[in-house]
Amino acid sequence: MAKEDVIVIGSGGGGAVIAKELGEMGLKVLVLEAGPWYGNKKWQNPNLQPGAKISSTFDDLDVSLYKQLVNKYEQNMNDLVSGRFRWGPADRSRSQWFRNIKQKGMIWQSSGVGGTTQVYTANCPRAFPMAVDHVWPLSYLELIPYYEKVEDTLPVNFAPTTAKEELFYYGAKKAGWHLIPTLDVTVPGFRPQPNAILPPNNNILNPHVRLEELSWMEGCTLAGHCVNGCPHGPSMDKIAKRSTNVSYVPLALKTSNVTIRPNAFVLKIVTDIDSSEGLRAIGVVIRDTWTGEKEELQAKVVVMAAGSIESPRLWMNSGLPHNPWVGKGLVNHYMDWLTGIFAEKELMPILGSSDVNPFVGHTCGARLDYPGLGTLQTVGMSPGLTASFFGMSESGYDFLTSSMTKGRLYGDELKEVMTNYRRTLSVLVSTDDEVDPQNGITLDPLISDEHGSVPVVAYKPTKRSKRKRSELVKIAVDILYKAGAKKIIWSNWPAGNMIHMESTMRMGFVVDENCESYDVKRLYIADNSVHYNSLGGPNPTLTTQALATRTAEKLFNKYF
Repeated sequence: MAKEDVIVIGSGGGGAVIAKELGEMGLKVLVLEAGPWYGNKKWQNPNLQPGAKISSTFDDLDVSLYKQLVNKYEQNMNDLVSGRFRWGPADRSRSQWFRNIKQKGMIWQSSGVGGTTQVYTANCPRAFPMAVDHVWPLSYLELIPYYEKVEDTLPVNFAPTTAKEELFYYGAKKAGWHLIPTLDVTVPGFRPQPNAILPPNNNILNPHVRLEELSWMEGCTLAGHCVNGCPHGPSMDKIAKRSTNVSYVPLALKTSNVTIRPNAFVLKIVTDIDSSEGLRAIGVVIRDTWTGEKEELQAKVVVMAAGSIESPRLWMNSGLPHNPWVGKGLVNHYMDWLTGIFAEKELMPILGSSDVNPFVGHTCGARLDYPGLGTLQTVGMSPGLTASFFGMSESGYDFLTSSMTKGRLYGDELKEVMTNYRRTLSVLVSTDDEVDPQNGITLDPLISDEHGSVPVVAYKPTKRSKRKRSELVKIAVDILYKAGAKKIIWSNWPAGNMIHMESTMRMGFVVDENCESYDVKRLYIADNSVHYNSLGGPNPTLTTQALATRTAEKLFNKYF
């Protein structure tokens, strides 16, 4: 049996990063991904046929094939049950993989090479320093060089200003907030969103360049609909939105040391007992998601990067030592969603246009950060996704005033809002919620699937988190009214809306400051689950990638 230097479980936000870093150090790395691979010649029909078993060369990447498969049809891409970006096997005729969530809400994650970064909005803010210093087992200063390396590699740029950002900045200034022109946020204020999206194409305003031609050039086209998948760019490694499948994966393959195997679900971490190290990881057992065949693979080191649900699930299904913090302490930024509806006469003096057209440009191009409370972000989704978000609420239907509606929209009122969709501005609330060991992932004692006991996901915000979200909602309402909104829809999202899941394999409790397990040597974690807390409210991906870069360095120095 061939033995790899390192096996990485998962190719999303953290797995692709640590694979690239270790490959550049000269280690032989095998990445195992449960879902399909879009844009690789070895999988021409990744949802219809098993295709090849592995790919390990950059020449296998095919941007024309990628553009055939990744398009802007909302249902085809983002349907959580049957879309290409779903949590399930490559064969879309089969059901998605079950998670037992016994509360109102939804879990927004994707399988496939690139993981959930395929569908993310590419927001890359750093953690608030106050959420790290004297709280985490390492300082914010120690993270900065790793943040900088990831920001340079992706690369990360400040989002350009389109109408929705301009309207948000206008309202924020009138509400008394100030611009904070820094990546390290220590005081409240608004700023352009740091995004892993290439700068706008230089020909974007050239009337002699057709849209089709533009989509084959390097740079963002401001076409919007980013979460449906970005097919804009001349090659796989120059696609505008920098999901890991078009950024870190091509770089990993260029090292000639990294092999990626899609359609391989990891069932178990294999261990033995060494006379000097004690209990240690030596490999994994996988299941081919097309054939059902099982196989054992060995490595000198194993890295779990399967995410905040699957990493603790895998730990528990593997029968690894009991640790009271495995799966505990789930944070989720306890989110909320508000939408302002504007009149033409109010928009003209601000934008010089009667419409906001929120779908244009980066999905989330502007933000307001408030250390101690959390963040607000502008959001411009496609109309179908936007309409679906109006259907999720903790309050049912509740009429407040003629200028504000709280709760779920339906019938004539939903029609009216979507009729005015081009003149809306939506704001996402991300709360600095607190780690509570009552929240998290456990195994269902009665329900199993082909991969073992299914995970039960539970999250209930603390009283302090509720107060913080309430304060952020007030700020969002004030900014929208100051910007001229004639009416506001306050969705009051349920706590079970899971998008920014973190902290279920907490650093300092399950893993040490280098992200190696306390209980199982040679077992590392490189995903959101190792975060000590919710970072203060900022989006988690950049911090996961910075930590994965640091973990690669620590792992290499200790074992190779």
